[in-house]
Amino acid sequence: VRSIPTFVFFHNGKKFQEFSGAGEQQLRQYTDMIIGKSKDENVKLTLESLTAYYAEYDASKDADAVQSLLNKCAGSKANKNVEECVGASAFNLTRKLKKKYKKGPKLVPRFVPGEGADAEPTTTTEQQPSSSSKRSKSKANNDPKTANLSLATMEELQAEIERRMDELRDAEADAEDDEDENEDLHAFQRGSPFPQPVTIIGGGPAGLSAAIYAARSGLSPVVIAPPMGGQLLGKGVDVENYPGMFNVTGPEVVSSMRAQAIEFGTTFEADIVTRVDTSSRPFRVYVNETDEPIETHAIIVATGAESNWLGIPGEYELRGGGVSSCAICDGSIYKGKDVVIVGGGDAAMEDALVLARTSSSVTLVHRRKEFRASKILAQRVMEHPLITIRWDTIVTEIVGESIDDDDKRVVKSAVLSNVVTGEMDTIPTDAVFVAIGHTPATQFLNNANVQYNEAHPGYLMTYEGSTKTSIPGIFAAGDVSDAIYRQAITSAGSGAAAALDAERWLSEEGLGNEAAEMEAELMAELMSESHAHEKSAADAHYNVYEDAGGANATTKARRKDKAKNKDKSTAPPQEEVMVEEDESVLEL
Repeated sequence: VRSIPTFVFFHNGKKFQEFSGAGEQQLRQYTDMIIGKSKDENVKLTLESLTAYYAEYDASKDADAVQSLLNKCAGSKANKNVEECVGASAFNLTRKLKKKYKKGPKLVPRFVPGEGADAEPTTTTEQQPSSSSKRSKSKANNDPKTANLSLATMEELQAEIERRMDELRDAEADAEDDEDENEDLHAFQRGSPFPQPVTIIGGGPAGLSAAIYAARSGLSPVVIAPPMGGQLLGKGVDVENYPGMFNVTGPEVVSSMRAQAIEFGTTFEADIVTRVDTSSRPFRVYVNETDEPIETHAIIVATGAESNWLGIPGEYELRGGGVSSCAICDGSIYKGKDVVIVGGGDAAMEDALVLARTSSSVTLVHRRKEFRASKILAQRVMEHPLITIRWDTIVTEIVGESIDDDDKRVVKSAVLSNVVTGEMDTIPTDAVFVAIGHTPATQFLNNANVQYNEAHPGYLMTYEGSTKTSIPGIFAAGDVSDAIYRQAITSAGSGAAAALDAERWLSEEGLGNEAAEMEAELMAELMSESHAHEKSAADAHYNVYEDAGGANATTKARRKDKAKNKDKSTAPPQEEVMVEEDESVLEL
């Protein structure tokens, strides 16, 4: 197990639970949960049982109708690749029939532990209760919420437990039905008719850095990446060359980045991209779990480059315990120790020189008689006093040993074989560094007409000193376009640059977050209508502040004229007085 172990539980072909790192209690808890769920769904509804059931409760159903109902149950989504009515589908059908006819058909176990295929099945539905039990159950069901359980009989308690279990099963079945209806939809697709502003492919430092910057720009990015994988996630040793991170492992760094991206509104989709369609806009991104494409305006490719490995015994098992593909990252851990490095290119020469600065000895293993690296680097390696070269030699096995009670294994030695003579020998070593190249994860772009770097096959070509690729709207970040540095910190920096380039390109093209823009336009329209309504309402009402000294010149003149008229006639006619009073009332 590399780094923090990730446990994934599957039930009936679907992922049931997943978590990273666990103690014995948590493992037992989830194991018991999935075993219980499997036992609950270990049922089968046979044609004989359903036919006998309808013969007793609804004789109008003929044999064809019964067979059709059973075929419908067998063909439901929950019974993929199964030609029988089993599991949740059988349970749900029985539950619905029980609601309709007050009793359900009998179910039989689908699998019987410890018995062969010829074993006689036993029924699993409720047994026929006795007459006293029926009376007790009927009495208990009259008012289950107010029943005094301390005074209940054993039959009443069992009936109450069965009733509550039925309610729980009904709720779980309804939830599963809703889940099945939306199982082919991605969370970020539901309810939105607009394309995604930015889709980020890859969940390493480059992809997560791009997500943070894009989210802070209001682009609501979507990150598509598998939950496991990536070079940084596979590092079991501490990350010591990332600024601000000290005494933390690779998975912890990625976890912190994910939490920060989520805080600003990033959506994560645990999936693998299979291909990208760039023939029309918006782009269409196809993933593994559904045939429904994801439409997006811009794409940031940050899938990284996977290290090439030897594929020999002990190599995978000892990663994080002495086997590594990055001498710059992990070389300082083996200061003063003996190390082995495998390769013959520039990367191997550079790693050998780096390791020679801190290690007591370096053994460079190469399968040919000469290096493929540049002459300058090769000459420096051959002249270095601490570096020993083994020509025409390959590593056939990496041997480990346990160092503590937790069965943690570390590298002990390496088995070498001469490809010319066939001679084999074992040399002691504390670490084995594999430097035989990297393969960028860009296969899903093979039909996207994007340009690759001719000097570094498989790596995406970028232009103008930016992260732009040959296709406008597609940007490359991290090791997928960097064949030289391949460091987490440089990947994070290029991820931020890719997000800035994508945001600038979307602004120039007049594209963006259409959903947020429409929401803002609707809100502005509603506010405008509200202000207009308030203004018209204000014009139709009396303003008390005008009489309190805030009146304008016209109002003051009108009141002055009224005062003059009152002086001319001290006793106005009754009708005029009434008119003035009426006007005052109307104003109020």
